[in-house]
Amino acid sequence: MPHDALDAGPGRVPPAKARQITGRITALSVSVASVLVVAKGIAWWLSGSVAMLASLADSALDLAASLIAFLAVRYAATPADDDHRHGHGKAEALASLMQAMLVALSAGLLMREAVMRFLAPEPVSATTLAIIVMGLSIALTLGLVWAQTEALKRTESLAVAGDRAHYLSDLGANAAVIAALVLSSGMGLHQADPLIGGAIALWLFWTAFEVGKSAYENLMDAELPDEKRARIIALAEDDPKVLGVHQLRTRASGPFIHIQMHMDLDPALSLADAHEIVVDAERRVMAEFPAADVLIHADPKGEAEPHGNAFFQAED
Repeated sequence: MPHDALDAGPGRVPPAKARQITGRITALSVSVASVLVVAKGIAWWLSGSVAMLASLADSALDLAASLIAFLAVRYAATPADDDHRHGHGKAEALASLMQAMLVALSAGLLMREAVMRFLAPEPVSATTLAIIVMGLSIALTLGLVWAQTEALKRTESLAVAGDRAHYLSDLGANAAVIAALVLSSGMGLHQADPLIGGAIALWLFWTAFEVGKSAYENLMDAELPDEKRARIIALAEDDPKVLGVHQLRTRASGPFIHIQMHMDLDPALSLADAHEIVVDAERRVMAEFPAADVLIHADPKGEAEPHGNAFFQAED
């Protein structure tokens, strides 16, 4: 398989570089969210639009989520210590889960406001200003999403992915708000405003589910995708002295990955020779996955007795 197909993902970028990329992109996210909260707050205050309020609430939650991501990616990239020997990468998954909860909360409050305004519709005002603000929001969000997409090609950071999910939903939501303002103010369809606000809330619920699902899988130590597992095995077996690999275990932890495997070797090898083969295999894997923690157990092929806890030995 070409390496280009596997360039993205945890473990592919050295820790220091990953921290630089994610740190820069989360700082940009906080800046964009801050500008949008102020602009939308003014537009909502002047227009009274529930769709604008929906967008303001979404941006406020985006700001909170971006601040969480800003802190999480820095903590996740810190080296392992005596109390956290596997590092701190799970901080990204925790941050992503918190982002999902915040978005779901925002969606619930939004839906409540939309239902109340639908039952008692009110006209909106200051439509021109509101549309200008939403146009600014779309422009800034497009730029941020592009930058986040480029960062994810290098790091596949869960925290950045959660942030990007928010802003992707914002693009559609902002366009929907403009439609609501035009329909309500320009055409007199006042109930269009709360209806579109409710649709935005449903979109946010879906976004929260997708972000939460990814965070859950990371926290539950889900295996890496099959193509990446296959590449790890190919790298480990790229030596005629390696007679096979089995019981491969992988998991992502923020910008890092953890890899464990058993390696079949010639039973006649000395301990020193077996150790050299194992170390060479570790180096091949780490050359392609510089942020990987690799642990290989050598087995004498055909003479190894069953060992380890059977509870954790899933079928390969």
